[in-house]
Amino acid sequence: MSNEYGGECYCENCERAFREWLRKKYQTLEELNRVWDTAFWGHTFYDWEEIVSPSLLSEHFDMERTTFQWISLDYKRFMSDSMLKNYRSEYEEIKKISPDIPVTTNLMGFYKGLDYQKWAAYLDFASWDNYPAFGAPASAAAMAHDLNRGLKQGAPFALMEQTPSVTNWHPYSTLKRPGVMRLLSFQAIAHGADSVLFFQMRRSIGASEKYHGAVIDHVGHENTRVFREVQALGKELEELGERLLGSRTKAQAAIIVDWDNWWALEYSAGPNRDMRYLEEVQRCYNVFYEQNIPVDIISVTDSLEGYSLVAAPLLYMVKEGYEKKLEAFVAGGGTLITGFFSGIVDEHDLVCPGGYPGRLREVLGIWVEETDSLPPEIQNSFTWEGKYYECGLLCDILHTRGAQALAAYEKEFYAGSPALTVNRYGKGLAYYAATRGNEEFYRDFLGKAARDAGIMPVWEKLPGVEVCVRKNAEHTFLFFLNHGEETVKTAARECAQSLLDGACYQKGEQFEIGPKGVVILQIS
Repeated sequence: MSNEYGGECYCENCERAFREWLRKKYQTLEELNRVWDTAFWGHTFYDWEEIVSPSLLSEHFDMERTTFQWISLDYKRFMSDSMLKNYRSEYEEIKKISPDIPVTTNLMGFYKGLDYQKWAAYLDFASWDNYPAFGAPASAAAMAHDLNRGLKQGAPFALMEQTPSVTNWHPYSTLKRPGVMRLLSFQAIAHGADSVLFFQMRRSIGASEKYHGAVIDHVGHENTRVFREVQALGKELEELGERLLGSRTKAQAAIIVDWDNWWALEYSAGPNRDMRYLEEVQRCYNVFYEQNIPVDIISVTDSLEGYSLVAAPLLYMVKEGYEKKLEAFVAGGGTLITGFFSGIVDEHDLVCPGGYPGRLREVLGIWVEETDSLPPEIQNSFTWEGKYYECGLLCDILHTRGAQALAAYEKEFYAGSPALTVNRYGKGLAYYAATRGNEEFYRDFLGKAARDAGIMPVWEKLPGVEVCVRKNAEHTFLFFLNHGEETVKTAARECAQSLLDGACYQKGEQFEIGPKGVVILQIS
């Protein structure tokens, strides 16, 4: 349906529709005024017609920040719901005529404007368009793949679009080097895709994407490097046949992502405008990626059953009842990891009274009294398990209320206050990182937490090589994806067949993954 839904509108029609959306959600102006806290700065509404769409003409004081966060947050929700309503109207008409034909629309990774987790119920399968910039870390695309796999609870998704050569709308339309298109195609499959498609088949001679990559270039024949690479990939996929189709990735670790939380956090006027939700999620994800640990990207509505470790970076908004789900997860033996500026507000972006971290106080066993916001040039530090780490962005100054302090700040007036805590809650553990440590701390801490939770990597770390796994009832499929420029060697752990070249390896026998190369091992 359609193509890459996105954008926002502030026309009179949308403004009227926004009022109706609010009426349906809040029923009365009294309730709207309560949840929007309109008494502040004299915002009280006495008639629905007084409500206007938030923009630079009304509530916003720049493109990202707003003086009236509640209306801006609800307008984000309304825009996402409105586009979903448009999609659903077409989805439902098609389903009346051909109920057995699967329907989807092509998503755009972590597109901020649309709450894809709400859209997932109306996608018969998830699909998305992958256009990584030249030089972008491979972990960014990997995380987006895992998001799309998670939208349908682990079901296979489709790589709906990628370019075989260049992306014309990037600042620099740099060519994909030989082997990169194949590598990125197999990366999608390794993370759960059951199909690989391209945009576009043939380059147009005009309009805005006439310089966007295509299988068939303006020359009009097949005698090009790009065509030969696509042809070779097609042959490999044909030879693989149905062996990989329907196989799944089973992860023991999960990262919670919530669009409402993302919107509310970045609309917040304080405490630090350098806070970027997706950056914190990516920092957390990178640790699992680098250590070859499968991880699911899940929503706050998803079950936590089956996970040993759940990370919730910057969980600023805790919706009603969600703390009970987290408490039950930890009490049952799970490991929860969260940190600074979490548990602050409820689903209406209203601060939870009684002290930070609000609804998470019990499971975390702490009380945050103050938060120090540091500009980029200022750092604090702490020592954990005998190793020194720098930290910054935010420093929560907290008191333990049952939790154990594992590390303490070493600078400023709050030196000696806990920087990292753990609370034993029932059979499980709840960690709180009160500040943003450096990348080395993320690797050390999250890696140890995963090991302590009984989560083992798919494979040992190999320089520049991403290792993924998919399984079905008969086989385990191990994917070795070399994003580096050097050949890497490793040894088979048990008898395995290499699906792309037919080679067979005995336990302990070495094999190579060349630069930009791919090896898929099938283990019975």
